[in-house]
Amino acid sequence: MTQFGYRTLGFGSGGGAGGYEVEWLVIAGGGAGGAALHGAGGGAGGLRTSYGSTSGGGASNQANLSLSAATSYTITVGPGGTSNASGNASSISGSDITAITTVGGGHGGKEGGDGVSGGSGGGQGYENTGTVNGTAGEGYAGGDGYAGPHHSGGGGGGAAAVGGNSASVGGVGGAGLAVSITASSVTYAGGGGGSSYAGTPGGGGAGGGGAGSNGGGAAGAANTGGGGGGSERSAGTPKDGGNGGTGIVILRMPDANYSGTTTGSPTVATGQGAGSDETVITFNDDGSYTG
Repeated sequence: MTQFGYRTLGFGSGGGAGGYEVEWLVIAGGGAGGAALHGAGGGAGGLRTSYGSTSGGGASNQANLSLSAATSYTITVGPGGTSNASGNASSISGSDITAITTVGGGHGGKEGGDGVSGGSGGGQGYENTGTVNGTAGEGYAGGDGYAGPHHSGGGGGGAAAVGGNSASVGGVGGAGLAVSITASSVTYAGGGGGSSYAGTPGGGGAGGGGAGSNGGGAAGAANTGGGGGGSERSAGTPKDGGNGGTGIVILRMPDANYSGTTTGSPTVATGQGAGSDETVITFNDDGSYTG
């Protein structure tokens, strides 16, 4: 039967006895901004969701999960990348479901160095061009670097838009995707902005992307999967790119189906949604949920 917009499952329906459907959002950790000289923005962590109509990378939303009573489901929240490293995967897994996994954001390039593909692609460093892809259904590509006198890095890709190409200014990070799974609209997985030695650095993409800097790049916002901003140098000293933001995993279900059993330290909000009858579980770190 249909209850609160969900399909309650019985025997033989894929969820086991007492099974029920859960809406979900899974975002990986963002990639770090390019470090040292003329760094590009890091790509946002990959975003997949069953909530709403759109997932990351312009894909359609995905199917809800069918969870079984008394079965434990492991939640992994990926850290952001640091020091020229890409972000880490986030996931939901269990014995009776196909795991949902998202790819960490690719880190930004630097002088003479390419950005790296990921959930969303990192931007290209100074003098580098060419597509740095995101992952299909998760995020977009990073933007190009610029070979001109301003020594600028491209913006990292976001969940909803390609990272900006650089020119006399650093590339702007690609925009993230607004998702209302928590009962209010929140934008996640924005790309990091590129640095610019002689111009204006690029801003971070909406959804937690860190801004590029003529010094050290800004970090992606925690639990958004935002990419870190690209770095330049200050007083002649090369600086680090911004760290990528940590990922996040969110589950949403009718209050009547919530088991009350979790591990880790998730935030649990009941009485949510238009009917004030849904539970939202937000994992900012690793944990588990038992159906």
